[in-house]
Amino acid sequence: MKINLSSQSDLYSGKFGFIAQTVVMTLAIILAAYILPGVHINSVGAAIITAIVIALLNSFIRPILIVITLPFTVLTMGLFLLIINAVIILLASGLVSSFHVDGFWNALLFSLLLTLLNYLLEIPNRITRRPSYQHPDSEQPDLHVDTDEEGFSPYEVIEDEDESNNNQ
Repeated sequence: MKINLSSQSDLYSGKFGFIAQTVVMTLAIILAAYILPGVHINSVGAAIITAIVIALLNSFIRPILIVITLPFTVLTMGLFLLIINAVIILLASGLVSSFHVDGFWNALLFSLLLTLLNYLLEIPNRITRRPSYQHPDSEQPDLHVDTDEEGFSPYEVIEDEDESNNNQ
């Protein structure tokens, strides 16, 4: 049985996945820093470095913080994750000298705005990655259907020969 965890047509997989995410995050950081007066970034290079640092902090530090603060996260029904996001932004501000956030509330607003901008900037990518619908009566075969080694798609009904003979 073959199990595919990712599609080859996915823009964020493979060699260019990290680069694509970094570009989107960099654009979101530049826009958010432009909108919020309490966030200062010196150059586009600083925005790229900040995007990489935030991605690394989200990959390595954020899961540790989530596990440590799990009771607070459960108690607040997930709202404590906003605090963790603000802490990640403050850590990035401390690590990147040309990126500065004026305080906790600005970091919280910046993280919310960064999330929103990231979502909006990824909409075109989500639209292009969406699988196209093909009507079952169509004569053209769907090349995007993932099948296992026996050639069955996940939605195909398989009847046992004994059961089909008993029903007749």
